[in-house]
Amino acid sequence: MAVTENDPAIETATPIGVEVGTRTAYRTCPLCEATCGLEITLKPDGAGGETVQRIRGDMNDVFSKGFICPKGSTLKHLHEDPDRLRVPMAKRDGVHVEVTWDEAWSEIEVGLGGVIDRHGRSSLAVYGGNAGAHSLSSMMYLRTLLTGLGTRNRYSASTVDQMPRHVAAGHVFGSPVAVPVPDLDRTDHLLILGANPYASNGSMCTAPDFPGRIERIRERGGKVVVVDPRRSRTAEEADEWVAIRPGSDALLLAAMCNVLVAESLVDVGPHVAEYLNGLDEFAAAIAPFTPESVVAATGVSAEAIRTLARELAAATTASVYGRIGTTTTEFGSTATWLIDALNILTGNLDRPGGAMFAMPVAGGATTRGKRGSGRGFAIGRGATRVSGHPEVMGEYPVGALAEEITTPGEGQLRAMITVGGNPLRSNPNSELLAEAFDDLEFMVSVDLYLNETTRHADVILPSPSQLQRSHYDLLLLQFGVRNVANYSEPVLPLDGQPDEWEVISKLTLVAQGMGVDADPASADDRAIDAMVRGAVRSEHSGLHGRDPDEILAELNASGRVGPERMLDFMLRSGPFGDGFGSEPEGTSLDDLLDRPHGRDFGALEPRLPEILRTPSGKVELAPAVFIDDLDRLAAAVPGLVDRGLVLIGRRHLRSNNSWMHNINVLMKGKPRCTLHVHPDDAALLGLSDGGAASITSRVGSITAPVEVTDSITPGVVSLPHGWGHDAPGAQMRVAAEHAGVNSNVLTDHEAMDPLSGTAVLNGIPVDVVVAS
Repeated sequence: MAVTENDPAIETATPIGVEVGTRTAYRTCPLCEATCGLEITLKPDGAGGETVQRIRGDMNDVFSKGFICPKGSTLKHLHEDPDRLRVPMAKRDGVHVEVTWDEAWSEIEVGLGGVIDRHGRSSLAVYGGNAGAHSLSSMMYLRTLLTGLGTRNRYSASTVDQMPRHVAAGHVFGSPVAVPVPDLDRTDHLLILGANPYASNGSMCTAPDFPGRIERIRERGGKVVVVDPRRSRTAEEADEWVAIRPGSDALLLAAMCNVLVAESLVDVGPHVAEYLNGLDEFAAAIAPFTPESVVAATGVSAEAIRTLARELAAATTASVYGRIGTTTTEFGSTATWLIDALNILTGNLDRPGGAMFAMPVAGGATTRGKRGSGRGFAIGRGATRVSGHPEVMGEYPVGALAEEITTPGEGQLRAMITVGGNPLRSNPNSELLAEAFDDLEFMVSVDLYLNETTRHADVILPSPSQLQRSHYDLLLLQFGVRNVANYSEPVLPLDGQPDEWEVISKLTLVAQGMGVDADPASADDRAIDAMVRGAVRSEHSGLHGRDPDEILAELNASGRVGPERMLDFMLRSGPFGDGFGSEPEGTSLDDLLDRPHGRDFGALEPRLPEILRTPSGKVELAPAVFIDDLDRLAAAVPGLVDRGLVLIGRRHLRSNNSWMHNINVLMKGKPRCTLHVHPDDAALLGLSDGGAASITSRVGSITAPVEVTDSITPGVVSLPHGWGHDAPGAQMRVAAEHAGVNSNVLTDHEAMDPLSGTAVLNGIPVDVVVAS
C-alpha cells in the first residue's frame, strides 16, 4: 500500500499579528465529523499560565489543508464559557450546587449502590451521546463502563442518527463499520440523498472541506445531484436538485435499481463480480418497483427517475451517498441497503472514484480477522422488556426508553447514566421522556453543562474542556476519504481536574462496588492488559504469537497511561503500524507526535475481498431481511401518497445538535429556529412571514415563528433540531436567550425503522395552524 508522507512544518518565526513569547499548538477540531486541523496561538496570561490568542485553520494539516468552519474558532469560547462545569454538581433539595469530587463519588456510591441493592443491575441503563464519537477517552472507556455496570440496557444517539448505515453494512459486507464512502476527490458523478454537507461538513464520510471537494467535482467536469425535500445550501450549489417527498427515498432508490436491471445497465465490474452473491435474486425482487409505480409517493417523475439511473450508469466513475434524511425514516435500513445496491450495480463499489472503504490507521473491525471469518450480522440477541424491540449492535432503540423507565415490573429501569448526551432534546417525544426521567430513583451524568437533560441528574461529573483533552478521531477516521492519522496533545492543563478517562473509569469502579477510593489506574491497567493479550491470542492478528509481557513492557516504558497508551498500541499494531519493531517505517504515537500536522497514508485503495466478514466471504447483495422488507415498502405506497403536511428537520453550519448554542459568537444573527413553510402552503393556511404557527403531531404540540420560503417543497415544513433551551433548572444563559422550540416534542416514540430501531425524525405528519 502506497504511503505519502509530509515533512513536519518548522516554526522559525513569530507569525505576523502574533505577540512575541507566544506558543503555537496544533490539534484536530473535535466539534463535528470533518476533523479539520487547527493552528492555536497561545500567549502568557500573566498568572503563570496561558490563554488562547487566536485559532485558525492549519494550512499544513495533511487532510484539511487550512479549511475551517465557524465552529472551529470557538474552542476558546467553549473553554472560557462561564457556564461550563468545572467541578461536580449535586442536587440538594431540588437545586444543583457545587460539591467536591469526594462528595460526588460518595453520593454516587450511595445512590447507585442503593438502586443496585434494591433492584439489581438490570435496573441500570446507560445513554451515550453524540459527543462520545468526538472524544478519545469516551471511545476508549465507555465500553469498560458498559461492561462494568453489568447491564444490557444500553442506549445511544445512534438510533436517532446512523444505525441503518451500520445495519446495511453488517448484512451486505459482514461488519457494521464496513461503510463505503464516496471517493470525493476522484469521482465524476456524486448523487447525494438526505445530506447537506455545506451545513454539516459531512457525516459518516470524514472529509474536511466537503463543500470544496464538491465544488472540485464540478470544476473537473463532473456532476453533482442532490435529492432532498428542501433546497438546502448543498442543493443550491449542485448541478441539479431533485425535490422528493420525505420518507420516500427507499422507493426512489428501488425504482432506480429497477431501471438499471430493466434496461440492462447493470455492470458490477470484474473486481466485484467474483465476490458477489444474490444478483439474480435482487433483480427479481426489485422488478415491481417501476418508476411509474413510485411517482405519486415520491413526487419525482418517472422520466426523472430514469435519467438519474441512466446518468449514474453512464458516468465514468460515480458514487451514491445518503445520510440522516434517508436513515431517520421508517425505511432507513432498506434505503441504505439500496444505496449500496446502486453503487454495486453500476460498478462503482470499491474502485477509485466510486464508493470505497477506508483503511483505519489505528485498526478496527475491518482490519482484524480475515475474509469470511465473520459469523454473520444479526440483531435481536435481546429485546426490550415492554414492547420487545430487538437489540441492534448491543443497544436498544431510544424510542423505547421512556416506557422501560415508567412500566413497573422486573427489570424496570430505576437508574440512568448519561455520558455526553442530551437525550431530552435529541430523542423522540421529549416531553414523555422528561416525565420518565423524573421517575428515576437516581441519575448520574458526565457532561460539560447543566443542560435540559443533566438537570435531572442527582450528580453531574464534568469533563475537561476540549482544549484540555488529547484527541484522535478513532471512530471517524474509519470513514475517511483518505487514510490519515492525526494525534493532538492537550493544549491547556487540567488545572487539578481529573481527565475524562479517569472520570469514566472511576465511575465504573464505584458502580462495581470498589468504593470511593478506587484508583482509576487499576481499571486502565486491566484494560490495556486485556487488549494486548487478546491481540496476541488472535490467529488473525499481526502480533499473533508475540510475547504479551514484552509488548506491555515496551508500552509501559513510555510512561503513558490512559487513552494514550491504548492508542499507541492500536497504532503500532494497526495496518500502517511499526509492529513493535517489525516495520521500522510504520507509525506509532511517537511518530504522530513528531508530525503535528498529521501523517497521510494516501488515497483509498480497493479492499475487496479482504474486508469482507460475511460467512460466505462475498458481498451479499440480497440479504433476506431486506428482500423481505420490500413487501413492507410496496405496501406503504398508498400511505405515502397523501399524508397532508409532513415535518422534516434541518441543520445550520453554526450549530451542532444542542450543545453549541451557548456560544454567543455562534448565536449572532437572525433567529434560526423557525418553521420553514412554502409560500403556497402559507397562503392556504393563512400564515405570514414572521408570524407564529402552532404545529401539532400525534404526540405533541409546539408554537414556532414562521419563515416563508420557496426553498421548501409544498406539503413539507421544516424545523431544526436541538433547540428548546427554556427548561427550568438548566444553566446555559446564552442558549436560554435564543431558546427556540424543541422539534422532538413532535416526533413519535412509537415510529421507528423496525430493522434498526431508528426513530422516524423525517416525514412526521403534522397539522399547522395560525397560533392563537
